[in-house]
Amino acid sequence: MGQDAFMESVSGTIGVFQCKIYLLLLGACSGLKVVVPSHTVHGIRGQALYLPVHYGFHTLASDIQIIWLFERPHTMPKYLLGSVNKSVVPDLEYQHKFTMMPPNASLLINPLQFTDEGNYIVKVNVHGNGTLSASQKIQVTVDDPVTKPVVQTQPSSGAIEYVGNVTLTCLVEGGTRLVYQWLKNGRPVHPRSTNSPSPQNNSLHIAPVTREDIGNYSCLVKNPVSEMESDTIMPTIYYGPYGLRVNSDKGLKVGEVFTVDIGEAVLFDCSADSYPPNTYSWIQRTDNTTYVIKHGPRLEVASEKVAQKTADYVCCAYNNVTGRQDETRFTVIITSVGLERLPQKGKSLSPLASITGISLFLIISMCLLLLWKKYQPYKVIKQKLEGRPETDYRKARTFSGHEDALDDFGIYEFVAFPDASGVPRMPSRSVPASDGVSGQDLHNTIYEVIQHIPAQQQDRLE
Repeated sequence: MGQDAFMESVSGTIGVFQCKIYLLLLGACSGLKVVVPSHTVHGIRGQALYLPVHYGFHTLASDIQIIWLFERPHTMPKYLLGSVNKSVVPDLEYQHKFTMMPPNASLLINPLQFTDEGNYIVKVNVHGNGTLSASQKIQVTVDDPVTKPVVQTQPSSGAIEYVGNVTLTCLVEGGTRLVYQWLKNGRPVHPRSTNSPSPQNNSLHIAPVTREDIGNYSCLVKNPVSEMESDTIMPTIYYGPYGLRVNSDKGLKVGEVFTVDIGEAVLFDCSADSYPPNTYSWIQRTDNTTYVIKHGPRLEVASEKVAQKTADYVCCAYNNVTGRQDETRFTVIITSVGLERLPQKGKSLSPLASITGISLFLIISMCLLLLWKKYQPYKVIKQKLEGRPETDYRKARTFSGHEDALDDFGIYEFVAFPDASGVPRMPSRSVPASDGVSGQDLHNTIYEVIQHIPAQQQDRLE
């Protein structure tokens, strides 16, 4: 009884709520209203299915009648059960399968079978001052849940790019009304010129395969009651080589030319995008002849063992499954000048440009130094000469050793005074102070300090 009272309370509350909704929509609550949350309900076979129904009215009622009917396509409706007030009258054929607790009009189906799929009709009659009637229809579907799908690939050994084809098939053991969807790297696969799904979309055919078709494929299977996704699988696609290139751990690279210092061991690495991995061969070209010097992706060159200052090499990559090959050529220049790697915005400065720049800097510096030495002393001398009379430089002076050091600046010259008669004169210890020479033999070379050069003799001295 407690459960019946609860169901009555719920039914009454829902009826009032539905009446308020209709008042808002229609502007009045003029009669009996029967409401179902959904007109289609999906059920799982073997489990119970509950069909909720709500009704409401605003008049006084002496009797409430509820009737449930069931119909399949192209058949007449069949009576399941009914009630008047709280008395339930089931059909004896279905009395253990369908349950209703009036005045609640909801129906419980347990267990649900495929034969229970169809349309369920509920009719409510309310008798008071008159009789009000209303009905609703609910479509019920019955399905088995989806089991986890498995993806198979044909051929399992893989396919060669632009030559072979690949077919992916999605297998599911259980489930009804299945809908298939193919995913690549977690995103839906859209049909294009190289792939085509089957009519049921349970298989995906890729012809011919390309490198762009490489990825993780999975199959998502859905039905109205469940969905499951398979594990990812990557089909084997053989391709390449693509993007063959040679890199080095040392030296300066400009285009296809590597410049390295003599005595430096340089390791070259050859790589390309390919599956399966490529086999590599290193070829050296000398005097218009070529010969294989090593197999493998790496080559070490000892620059001091290179006979010539320039050597040409070729790296050849070969894919033994696709049958495709590619090669790249490069030149190694051996130099004895130390190379400074000067990266500038991702580029390396050419060794020749470095040497040329340093040479120009040294030449310009030497020229500036020579010009300064040539013109700077004469400019100072000329300025001092312009301010002194000509007789000052002819006049001999004696030095006490305490004169200003600025007066000692000048050009020193040897001056000899020969005897006027041409006959050697006897040396004397001293000459008069008035002669301007102190303690010197006039027959020998005497030194006179020329502190100022006359303007008329400047050109001759230069």
